[in-house]
Amino acid sequence: MFKEFKEFALRGNVVDIAVGIIIGAAFGSIVTSLVSDIIMPPLGLLLGDIDFSNLFVVLKAGSAPAPYLSLAAAQEAGAVTLNYGLFINKVLSFLIVAFAVFLLVKGMNSLKRKVEEKPEEAPKPSEEIVLLTDIRDALKNR
Repeated sequence: MFKEFKEFALRGNVVDIAVGIIIGAAFGSIVTSLVSDIIMPPLGLLLGDIDFSNLFVVLKAGSAPAPYLSLAAAQEAGAVTLNYGLFINKVLSFLIVAFAVFLLVKGMNSLKRKVEEKPEEAPKPSEEIVLLTDIRDALKNR
């Protein structure tokens, strides 16, 4: 059983998947930062100075009475909240990642098509083969 596991773990596909997962995790943190730090502030400003991470609905008030100025204040008071602003951030993150993956796959398919369209050239024969072919043809014509 150990031998089978070793063969499985050392296959090229498993290593490729592991590398993809590691890079994906790093890419995920970059996208999260892009959405929360770059995209959402101007979008919130356009929509009237709204901070999407602080959009929530109080389902049950906590120890301090509502209204709460921020999600952090509501959570600190122990309120039960529906955090739809954070959900919007996550959806935007997903859409950006999905678009990036789409562009990557589209690029790979384009490269693959270019390789498939390019006809393979026959290898050029060596000088010796060309010389021998010429001698053979000359002997045939005698």
